[in-house]
Amino acid sequence: MSKRQGHGGGQNALNVPNVLSMLRVAGVPIFLWAILTEQDVLALLVLMGSGITDYLDGKIARHYGLVTTLGQYLDPIADRLYIASTLFGLAWRDIIPWWLVALLVARDAFILGMYPAVRSYGLPVPPVHFIGKAATFNLIYAFPLLLLGSFDSWLGTVALPVGWAFAWWGTGLYWLGGLLYAWQVSDMLGQRRRQWQAVDA
Repeated sequence: MSKRQGHGGGQNALNVPNVLSMLRVAGVPIFLWAILTEQDVLALLVLMGSGITDYLDGKIARHYGLVTTLGQYLDPIADRLYIASTLFGLAWRDIIPWWLVALLVARDAFILGMYPAVRSYGLPVPPVHFIGKAATFNLIYAFPLLLLGSFDSWLGTVALPVGWAFAWWGTGLYWLGGLLYAWQVSDMLGQRRRQWQAVDA
């Protein structure tokens, strides 16, 4: 979630929130190795740690004003790497179906397809809204629960339906956020065209 909005690009880039984001990025290859080699306890711990640090970096950045330009880029990049690696790893192990991966990847491709228009019109990137943050939150907490749900234990039996509930809510909100993003871009494009028409007139 791009939680670090506001000023502070000149602050020390190696502050606590940014270090937490870097740790999340560093955990991606560890998770992939663990899930692909069926080291499920380690994979679960990495997933849980990533979810906790994702919450903490935004909380600390907002509370203490530790907002940096690096953090505004690093945090969503860490989220995307985390989600992508987890989707791949869980699908490879048949813990989630590949069509769910395709559904979430298609949403990101949908968003990416708007980039040329945004760039050609010199528009700013629309701000991240609450629905997008909620979608990422749901997905981030769905993944460790789904992995835990693959364990042959009473805990796995309890975790599996809860994990799928988070996954379905996250997927729905992910696409709803994408559609809202498209609406924002469309509105911005319309305003920019009207501005140019007014200048030409």
